[in-house]
Amino acid sequence: MMPKNRYSLPNPMRSDSDDVALLRALAPHEGYNLTAINDVRVLRSDRPLADTPVLYDPGIVIVCQGAKRGYFGDTTFLYDEQHYLAVAAPVPFTMQSEGSVERPLLALYLHLDFPLAAELMVEIGQSGGAPTARGPQSLVSSPMDDVMRQTVHHLLRVLSHPMDAAVLGRSAVRELYYRALTGPQGPNVRAALAQQGHFGRIGRALRRIHKDHALPLDVAQLAREADMSAPSFHAHFKAVTRASPMQYLKSIRLHQARLLMVREGMTAAAACHAVGYESASQFNREFKRLFGLPPTAEAKRMKADFAVPPSHPGSTFVSSH
Repeated sequence: MMPKNRYSLPNPMRSDSDDVALLRALAPHEGYNLTAINDVRVLRSDRPLADTPVLYDPGIVIVCQGAKRGYFGDTTFLYDEQHYLAVAAPVPFTMQSEGSVERPLLALYLHLDFPLAAELMVEIGQSGGAPTARGPQSLVSSPMDDVMRQTVHHLLRVLSHPMDAAVLGRSAVRELYYRALTGPQGPNVRAALAQQGHFGRIGRALRRIHKDHALPLDVAQLAREADMSAPSFHAHFKAVTRASPMQYLKSIRLHQARLLMVREGMTAAAACHAVGYESASQFNREFKRLFGLPPTAEAKRMKADFAVPPSHPGSTFVSSH
């Protein structure tokens, strides 16, 4: 059961319909739309999606209209008009969403600014904020309260005006981070971002995999770099990602291959080799198993149906968009 709201500050000047109108203006295309703030993108989906493999960068996903469900191992995460999703580690999972032409799914995606989050965590700790939780989590679904809703509304207003975005954008994003880090699930999120203990070691291994996914990595090598035995590394890796290290690496390679075909116009053969596959037949087989279509057909579908923007500037993680 979700915890009750911490407090409520009613605001008669805003409504959910205001946020939807602002988001519609910010999302003229189906798919992912860039905004005036590099870290913030807007998703519009005019159709329901079933059992879609996704891989999010660390960040925050706020759905203002429609609903998404994420299936991560045996856990279901709901992020809809009443809940937002915080992603502390880049983990592949399966997603379903609701949306239609008449009532499209509209959502904000905030790419995590790690230095900003770290700065806030220090200030929260110095100000007597609740200690971090003992069990950090890769994904956390938190209930929206009135304060978070007002913070989202303020960010949307800022995004809607170029000068406001240029001058006030960082402070609006900072406030939203603060609400997420001090919200009902804030201690869990802060524990994950602190990257301590076994979670931190696995986090470093994830960054290594994302950076060098095209290289011939193996479990023994990753375990050594994490200063863990191979069995311990395997167990803790699976606890964080719900996948074995080699399954995770495969997923990263396939998501990256799809992006290379969509964003850079690579052929399936070129993308196959660019992400580290030696066998084209194995690549084609595993790609179709994950995405449901052969590589060329999936790239064509993405280009025709979904706007995929350029990769986030400076991002060190592979993602699904």
